[in-house]
Amino acid sequence: MTATTTTSERPAGGGGDAELVDELHAWLEANWDPDLTVGEWWERLGMAGWSAPSLPEHAYGRGLSRAESVRVAQVIADFGALGAPAGLGLLLAAPTIVAHGTPEQIDTYVVDIVTGRKAWCQLFSEPSAGSDLAGLQTRAVRDGEEWVVNGQKVWTSGGQVADLGMLLARTDPLVPKHQGISYFALDMHQPGVEVRPLREMTGRALFNEVFLTDARVEAGALIGGVHQGWAVANTTLANERAGLGSGGGGGGGFGATPGTVAGHLERRAGDFAPRARNQAGGRAPSERPSPRAMRGSADPLISLARATGRNLDPAIRQALVRLYTWGELGRLNGLRLKAVRESGGDIPGMPNIAKLSMSNIVRLSRDVGLEIAGAAGTLHGYDEAGKASLEGALPDPLVSSVTEMALLAQAPPIYGGTDQIQRNIIGERVLGLPKEPSNDRTTPFAELAKNA
Repeated sequence: MTATTTTSERPAGGGGDAELVDELHAWLEANWDPDLTVGEWWERLGMAGWSAPSLPEHAYGRGLSRAESVRVAQVIADFGALGAPAGLGLLLAAPTIVAHGTPEQIDTYVVDIVTGRKAWCQLFSEPSAGSDLAGLQTRAVRDGEEWVVNGQKVWTSGGQVADLGMLLARTDPLVPKHQGISYFALDMHQPGVEVRPLREMTGRALFNEVFLTDARVEAGALIGGVHQGWAVANTTLANERAGLGSGGGGGGGFGATPGTVAGHLERRAGDFAPRARNQAGGRAPSERPSPRAMRGSADPLISLARATGRNLDPAIRQALVRLYTWGELGRLNGLRLKAVRESGGDIPGMPNIAKLSMSNIVRLSRDVGLEIAGAAGTLHGYDEAGKASLEGALPDPLVSSVTEMALLAQAPPIYGGTDQIQRNIIGERVLGLPKEPSNDRTTPFAELAKNA
């Protein structure tokens, strides 16, 4: 099926929240079957426009607002069905390709994202081009109908399970650095692409290094035009900051991973659905809030404070109120942005403000979470055996999530653009403050001094 699916097959949600919820409930009643495979269910969900409802209708979405899309994810979860295929494909690649790609590229790439057939990673940062992303040195050289790519990327989330990568590469070193970059969809399953995991202090390996040696990209996989990669990348980054920001919605796939590598597409969809994971009632170990889920809401920490009796401590109560307030500010900012955009306007810098708010929230969550957990917050299982050894030793199973979230809290102020970068963008592009003196927008990249 192509992106020309008729609106009668995928009707828009309009008519208010109640009508949207009723329409989705009726669709779920008719279509959800826990005995479908994950791939079969995601095919139904994606082709009906419910996987990425914020995308336009011609791109497998429903043209809903961000807040409405969050509501869709909540309704699917509350119904007990498996949510949309989570990951960077849905969050970053799909909206970028819709904004800059051709209709053929939408049909080629976006359909495989909303149906979970392919998983994506982001090949942006490099060892010498982290905060200065435009200083990247990975090269792509045209060779007939292909581009040959050589270079190294780092901090690649999900690279170990990705089928495709959003690749930024330098295609012209003889122009200023922002002008000579192109954006590609890179096949990760080819000779010349080596993924090496980076172990974090949480014990996990969410990030990777990726080495590219004579890897090849078809000319048709160039997104947005040759040397136009910086503009395309800014669309990706804006979606990344909005997605990472406070007040963002979850949903996600409850542990089911899209793509061909993880092996989840052929498994039973009901095994990943929220109700199936906790049939006996209560909070199953596998259903404890993840560090990612905990960072956007005070609710898990409020529950932990009540369970451990720390909710009576005035200092804890004050910290929880502060955390709740930051979460509400993020939510209200999202609603404010929605209202302004519906009237044809925009709020410059809001994605950057959202990213800064999220960084503050994770630091607050770390501090109050460890205060509530007490000495038990120092215990952490760095592998499955370590986690198993802690079962029954903690005052509440949620403490293990608190500890992991506290270890992870150092990362969000860095990834997705550091807090310092967000402040620079707000200062220079929103407030109009003078830029730092530099000749990098006029000097050819090949003549600029390079980081060691």
